[in-house]
Amino acid sequence: MNRPEIHVEVAPELHLFVPAALRGAATALATDGVSTLGHVVESLGVPLTEVGTLVVDDREVPVSHIPAAGERVSVRAVERPQQVPGAPLRFLLDVHLGTLARRLRLLGVDTAYESTDIGDPALAARSAAEKRVMLSRDRGLLRRRELWAGAFVYSTRPDDQLHDVLDRFAPELRPWTRCTACNGLLREATKDKVADQLKGGTQRSYDVFAQCTDCGRAYWKGAHHDQLEAIVARALADFSGGR
Repeated sequence: MNRPEIHVEVAPELHLFVPAALRGAATALATDGVSTLGHVVESLGVPLTEVGTLVVDDREVPVSHIPAAGERVSVRAVERPQQVPGAPLRFLLDVHLGTLARRLRLLGVDTAYESTDIGDPALAARSAAEKRVMLSRDRGLLRRRELWAGAFVYSTRPDDQLHDVLDRFAPELRPWTRCTACNGLLREATKDKVADQLKGGTQRSYDVFAQCTDCGRAYWKGAHHDQLEAIVARALADFSGGR
C-alpha cells in the first residue's frame, strides 16, 4: 500500500545540503503521518539552523507541523541579517575554525573557540550554557537539540567565511578591542608593563602597546600589522556593524 505524499521544494540557497534529485521543482516525498516537518527536512540533509521559514500551502508553519497528504511545502533559507533573540550576539566556534575565530576577535566580536576537539555534546552544552551561536561545518553538531543557536559555515576559505558570518548576523564591529588568542578585552599598556614580552628590536622600535586583561598577552603594530589592517578595512567597508 502506497504511503501518502507531500510535495517539497527546497530554496536554491539550501541545495548544497540535498540530493541532486531534490534541487529542482517540488519533489514528491512519502510521509508516515507521524513525523514532524522538521524531521522530514532534516532527513533530506538540511540542518534546521539554515531554515528560515517553512510554508505549507501558502501558510507559515512551525517545525512541529505534521504534514498531511497532498500538502505543498516550501523550505526557505534564513533571512539576512538573522536576528538571534534573547541574548547578546556572541559566537562559539569548533576546532576547525581557528582562523575565523581570530578574525572575528580582531574585529571585536565576542568569539569563543575550542582549540581541541572536545566532542559535539560538550560544544552543544557550552553553546546553551553561554547562549552562544554555534558556528560549524559539522551538520551533525548543528542538529543537536540542546544548541542555543547555530549556523553552518558554508566556505572553507577564511575570507569567505568571515564575509558570510558578518553578512548573516551583522554583529557590531569594534576592531582592536579583543585578544585574538583568548577573546579577552584589550587595554592600553606602557612599555614597562609588557617589557618581559619584548625582544630587543621590538623594545627599541615600538612605543604603543596594548595588553589583554585576561591572559596578559601584549600587542603592538608589528610585522603583520598591514595584513591585519587590510582585513579590518575590508570588513568596515562592507559592513557597518548593524543594519
